[in-house]
Amino acid sequence: MGMPLLNVEHLTMRFGGLTAIDDVCFDVRRGEITALIGPNGAGKTTLFNCITGFYKPGSGRITLSQGDADPEQLQKLTRSGRRHKAFVSGDLCLLERMSDSEIARRAKVARTFQNIRLFSGMTALENLIVARHNMLMSASGFTILSLLGARSYRRAEKEALEAAKYWLAKIGLYERADDAAGSLSYGAQRQLEIARAMMTEPVLLCLDEPAAGLNASESAKLNELLHAIRESHGASILLIEHDMSVVMRISDHIVVLDYGRKIADGTAAEIRNDETVIAAYLGIEDRDLHLTPALPGA
Repeated sequence: MGMPLLNVEHLTMRFGGLTAIDDVCFDVRRGEITALIGPNGAGKTTLFNCITGFYKPGSGRITLSQGDADPEQLQKLTRSGRRHKAFVSGDLCLLERMSDSEIARRAKVARTFQNIRLFSGMTALENLIVARHNMLMSASGFTILSLLGARSYRRAEKEALEAAKYWLAKIGLYERADDAAGSLSYGAQRQLEIARAMMTEPVLLCLDEPAAGLNASESAKLNELLHAIRESHGASILLIEHDMSVVMRISDHIVVLDYGRKIADGTAAEIRNDETVIAAYLGIEDRDLHLTPALPGA
């Protein structure tokens, strides 16, 4: 059988005497939405930072397989050591050996953050086009070809503009393309940030609390957008989320952390009735309790 898109194996991350992630293993399967949940301080963002290259884990392996790689190919890549280009072989990438920029560019992993990081003084359109910076710079020969009006640069520039227009229409902001991003509503800014991540054409989209601060209507629009991304653009999604109404409604697969350790892994129905998960969220053990989408503080 082929490998999952993302495979996290025995990942451990320590900060001095604090173990933030403790021997965590899970998969993100192709074409699925995987939610990473748990109480505050469970290690969710630390795990995200390891996957996207902001932190280097103390031990463990994070493998991203873009194509039809097999375990034998992974073994060969692992044995190749940590020398130049030893983190990529064909469709396989060892993310724990790569920098954050390499993970974004070569492994095609895109990310949003818990706090919105748009360029508030730039227009909505400009915020999307800036996501194609690396592609445009490469096509321009690092400015020389753009100054000469080279065909390759004009083509890349046109493709970036068309992609930006597409995503603006997708999130309902086409008519506000020339408005400053900072003037948009909070919910619109959240969607614009996700659209900007999709401008890089990722195979894995990592979202850190995309529903934070959204009202019910905005959450519903977010759900529609994430389903559209999964179904129409071939990107798998890994998200951290505290809004259980969002998690239970859209997730194909849920991984639960508590104090840095994985305590559950399964479908929404399985997680909803898992007594270990209930105890972790509520701090009690009671066979009569059931985790519901409206769980306070989840």
